[in-house]
Amino acid sequence: MDLLKFIEIIGVFASALAGLFEARRRDMDLVGLFVVALVAAFGGGTLRDLLLNRTPLFWIEHDGYAMAILGLSLIFALFPVTRRFPPSALLIADALGLGFFSVAGAGYALELGSSLFIAAFMGTITGTFGGVLRDILCNELPSLFQRSHLYATCAFIGCYVYFALLYLAVPGDMAVWLTIVGITAFRLAAVRWNWVLPVSR
Repeated sequence: MDLLKFIEIIGVFASALAGLFEARRRDMDLVGLFVVALVAAFGGGTLRDLLLNRTPLFWIEHDGYAMAILGLSLIFALFPVTRRFPPSALLIADALGLGFFSVAGAGYALELGSSLFIAAFMGTITGTFGGVLRDILCNELPSLFQRSHLYATCAFIGCYVYFALLYLAVPGDMAVWLTIVGITAFRLAAVRWNWVLPVSR
């Protein structure tokens, strides 16, 4: 299997889990769980594919993604044990989704001949937009639009780290995994140590 497709699959399920954790915390029923998980998993990749004119959309081409998320939603709806996940589970799943999706988005953009800036932008969109839609559906102001722990910045800087590794002739697979680990760790560290962007007053 192509590496970008493989890491995109992992990103789909990490982001879907983040959506399910948030929806479960708000006591949503099966429909709510499924919809929130679906938009969290597919929101960023859908916008990326539309902007890059990639058709069919990745989750329409591979309908097994949506079917698997429906199965996960059923598990969360039927088993009370899913209420017991700690708040950190959402943070970890979201950080993993950010790492995997950001690299996948940047990689797909590079394959289509995009500039480095556009590729980093596409990676950031892929990594963050699903979380934005998830927060909106859960009636929260998305962290992307408020002064909060670094989020999109982790993805954008991480994409440039990926480009730098490729420029330095680091093998492609290794560059992908190093970047995913870096973005995920960057996001978790930003939350742990309260890293935010400076704002002039």
